[in-house]
Amino acid sequence: MTDAWSMIESLPCIAMENGMEHENFPPFLGPLPRLGHWKTDSGSHRFCVWAPLARNVELELAAPQAGHLAMEPLEHGYWQVEAPGLASGALYRFRLDGTHSRPDPTSHHQPQDVHGPSALVDHAAFQWNDHGFVPASLAESILYEIHVGTFTPEGTFDAAIPRLGDLSELGVTTLEIMPVGQFPGTRNWGYDGVYPFSVQHSYGGPEGLKRFVDACHAHGLAVILDVVYNHLGPEGNYIRDFGPYFTDRYQTPWGEAVNFDGPESDHVRHYFFQNILHWLDRYHVDGFRLDATHAIHDESPKPFLRELADLVRQYKMEHGREPLILAENDRNDPRLAMPPRAGGMGLSGIFDEDFHHSVHAWLTGERQDYYLDYGRMAHLDKVLGAGFAYTGEYSAFHRRSHGQDPSRLPPEALTAFLQNHDQVGNRAHGERLAELVPFEAQKAAAGLLLLAPFTPMLFMGEEYGESRPFLYFISHMDPGLVDAVRAGRLAEFAGFHDGQPPPPDPQDETTFQRSKLDWSKRAMGSCGKLLAWYRELIRVRKQWGLGRAGKKRLKALMANEQGLLLLEGSHGPVRMLCLFNLSGTGQALHFGDGVPAQEPASDGLERANVLKELEPHRTGAWRKHLNSAEKCWGGPGSAMPDVLREEAILSGWSMAVYALEEARS
Repeated sequence: MTDAWSMIESLPCIAMENGMEHENFPPFLGPLPRLGHWKTDSGSHRFCVWAPLARNVELELAAPQAGHLAMEPLEHGYWQVEAPGLASGALYRFRLDGTHSRPDPTSHHQPQDVHGPSALVDHAAFQWNDHGFVPASLAESILYEIHVGTFTPEGTFDAAIPRLGDLSELGVTTLEIMPVGQFPGTRNWGYDGVYPFSVQHSYGGPEGLKRFVDACHAHGLAVILDVVYNHLGPEGNYIRDFGPYFTDRYQTPWGEAVNFDGPESDHVRHYFFQNILHWLDRYHVDGFRLDATHAIHDESPKPFLRELADLVRQYKMEHGREPLILAENDRNDPRLAMPPRAGGMGLSGIFDEDFHHSVHAWLTGERQDYYLDYGRMAHLDKVLGAGFAYTGEYSAFHRRSHGQDPSRLPPEALTAFLQNHDQVGNRAHGERLAELVPFEAQKAAAGLLLLAPFTPMLFMGEEYGESRPFLYFISHMDPGLVDAVRAGRLAEFAGFHDGQPPPPDPQDETTFQRSKLDWSKRAMGSCGKLLAWYRELIRVRKQWGLGRAGKKRLKALMANEQGLLLLEGSHGPVRMLCLFNLSGTGQALHFGDGVPAQEPASDGLERANVLKELEPHRTGAWRKHLNSAEKCWGGPGSAMPDVLREEAILSGWSMAVYALEEARS
């Protein structure tokens, strides 16, 4: 793998001393300096920091050496210095105006937590073994989200490595790792990180992440890193002492917004562009999940997200691989993944919140908060056919029209999921789907997810029905902040569920320990049956090429408010019929010459032309390939026939898949 920094490092006298920018970066004010620290050809270390708010800046060496070195001012508020005789692990800070000593805003390691000094990291010392690894395309990807701290009892990168074989065997292609930037203490979701370039020390630090990524690639698994560019955490957030990284012109749920379009914002963008290259080249990650892009406020003519996509495309031209950039966004805005020539941002894809909300509200019956807008079979019908349930219709929750039509996007540009860290962990008691719906409903929901043409994502433990909660937890060191978080959590859920106890204390270590996966369940009883069901669905998805649908989506032949959903789709040579009974009561289906039919219901959701659409294929037979109610999948047993003929009974909370087999002459 070619190092994106190699051009700079090959010209130390010119590129470094004159502060030249690597040509992968889009030009703003001309060449901008490289940030952070790196080793020069002479063996010394060069440091560069953007600190326009300071009148003078010193490099403060903490250990094993001690002392101060005055830094040279460059244009636009950058400062640099070269220090000889330093080794990996040496500790340092930057001293601002002789009064404030602060860790490096681009620190690569914080071994003494967020308030301690930064440490030098020798990235060249790690021996990579992933040469030739090629990640799956987005259309062929099956994502799996993990939180490193709760994925194993030990909560480290190294402890996670032995589990990679299980995920590869399941059929997963890509791991999405929740944020690993250094946060306060040892317990956090990662969204309170304050050092975007640093790897959380308690997870195993820089070397641990490299070993983990290298092992993932050895198992054929790509790695997508969750990065947070809309805010930084509240504790240890010293970056504001260096420059105008934040603005009070916008507000986010976490306070001031990052300054992406105000005075000096070119340099703020430069900071985050370098962060992208940092992860790509020093850690070999294969893509990124951008947290809460709706909270990235940017009114500039060429928004930050658009330039980020440009950087990634330029990276592909330089290095032959194009990292994925998937955006979390709650606005149903397809422009994020549309090409720039069509007025879009050019990102790889969007997380489809509507898929989750539509399935969850129907299965659980919950209608509080944003679930107010969901809960009818019409929403599932719409989301499976169009991609979003709301494409401009009025939303009672938002109290305005919501969303746009994503039909111009290929289906794989929408990432669908039944669970994720937000939708589970932001519940008062962190209940997973396994605790909210019957076992049979979990299997039917998995079928909806894995047979749809969208890019599917599983949340760790989902595949075997993990029943332990995933709770909200922290380990802040500021007592006042801890009290504020506790109070906010209690206020958020006050009266939310009458009769339920208050949410667990997020600062209590027990809350964190309760959230760890129980791997012993994986092969036991119904958990083992569910795991086998997920594995089979993924196998069928891959065998039939269901992710490579072009712009095709599943077509609902029938959808009624009694929970009956019939979907038809063509994928290459395979024409499949998916029958879902998303209710607890068995329902009878009547067929004529192998064609499903039912009396029209008053809600008008059935398709009147079901018979006509399937009539041309009467020369073949619809043969069964999957049925979740069968005993081999832990079901109660099923009367669904091997070949659809006159009548069949679809048992409660079940699904069946048939494929058309043409008659041979």
